[in-house]
Amino acid sequence: MASVMEDPTLERHFKGHKDVVSCADFSPNNKQLATGSCDKNLMIWNLTPKARAFRFVGHTDIITGVHFSPSGSLVASSSRDQTVRLWTPSIKGESTVFKAHTASVRSVQFSSDGQRLVTGSDDKSVKVWGVERKKFLYSLNRHTNWVRCARFSPDGRLVASCGDDRTVRLWDTSSRQCINIFTDYGGSATFVDFNSSGTCIASSGADNTLKIWDIRTNKLIQHYRVHSAGVNCFSFHPSGNYLISGSSDSTMKILDLLEGRLIYTLHGHKGPVLAVVFSRDGGLFASGGADSQVLMWKTNFDSLNYRDLLSRHSKRVTPDPLPHLMDIYPRSPHRHNAQNGTVEVSGHTIPMCFTNSTDFPLAGRLTSGRDQPISGPGRTHMRHREEEDEDQEERFAGGMTASREEHSCIPSSLTSTLENIVQQLDILTQTVAVLEERLTLTEDKLRTCLDNQVLLLQQTQQVDGSDEEAEGPSA
Repeated sequence: MASVMEDPTLERHFKGHKDVVSCADFSPNNKQLATGSCDKNLMIWNLTPKARAFRFVGHTDIITGVHFSPSGSLVASSSRDQTVRLWTPSIKGESTVFKAHTASVRSVQFSSDGQRLVTGSDDKSVKVWGVERKKFLYSLNRHTNWVRCARFSPDGRLVASCGDDRTVRLWDTSSRQCINIFTDYGGSATFVDFNSSGTCIASSGADNTLKIWDIRTNKLIQHYRVHSAGVNCFSFHPSGNYLISGSSDSTMKILDLLEGRLIYTLHGHKGPVLAVVFSRDGGLFASGGADSQVLMWKTNFDSLNYRDLLSRHSKRVTPDPLPHLMDIYPRSPHRHNAQNGTVEVSGHTIPMCFTNSTDFPLAGRLTSGRDQPISGPGRTHMRHREEEDEDQEERFAGGMTASREEHSCIPSSLTSTLENIVQQLDILTQTVAVLEERLTLTEDKLRTCLDNQVLLLQQTQQVDGSDEEAEGPSA
């Protein structure tokens, strides 16, 4: 488990853009930070002390997205000039142009193997490109309005996209078909991304909300309404335990996804926050906004070394398999209704354990408490300290009443029995999920103990060997 240590602190701020900062991304080795701006320039900030920044000029309109390749040898940028460019993040700044969209390109991302790019555009399409041959591969066309964002899953088998048609769509990259649709939005869906395990997607909206969906069970599992204006962007912490969001209300919010609550509100930008991103190891995060500033923050609140954690996971004897496409259900478009299983409360969050079932009769609610200033320069950030637990009982009756009217031939006693069975099965599912999570944590701890024992044995053998060598000559 991650341990809460300190408050996030502002480490550095970068000044070089002359207009709104619209996007940002860290290099895999955390030595560079790339940012794009409405000034049409791509900046590569070298994070080593006193190192010069690189300014790349080539786009003829606003830069909307930027992403480092997994190797760090390339940077992709998207622009309103209808092109995507691949840059070498060095002093030469050479670039290759990709063009197949017929309108502004809103986002760009590399696949985890670095072989493909996915882009979303105002031409209502999602396109996939081959990096090595520098060519367009295929389009995904089902959106009915501008596509704001498109992202690969960690294993590259899925693509998630969202846009102004108020939908989030899930695509199978092998069949190139849309396999699921999430439509529970009161406005444009502004941003979408997968968590580190690829089992969930989060999406943000112009209706001030953040939502997290389990794509295996097709359920909304967390719903946050913590901003007072539209949410423009967010980023998962590498652990999957935290999420940071940027909003037009000029704030950034850090959410604890395990506890389902808001833990920090950060103030540093004057005007909308349009870009937030965690570094690959989670130790830093960066933000950019309408004030043309780029701020880099030290995370502090999570001290676990996730590189070690990921390496331990890779050594597990029986690793958890990746979710198979056949596990995702339904495989046809399905309209989600927020009233079936979630309770929206302004300024509150709904814990995961209470929202996995539409028939579960109780809904938990956590409030975020009041803002208090925390350490750091000026008024850069605030922290929510107090929590208020409040249980709210709600009986799920509306849908069942309609069902009884439609099927009046079913005895009421049988209907009641079936309802109870469904509720018990859902509770059992929740229990099994909690047990699986605890077993995973236990397995990780046991693996750590075994690794430590192996290390001690190796050290003991080295000591014994050195003692034998020391005794040999004296004999």
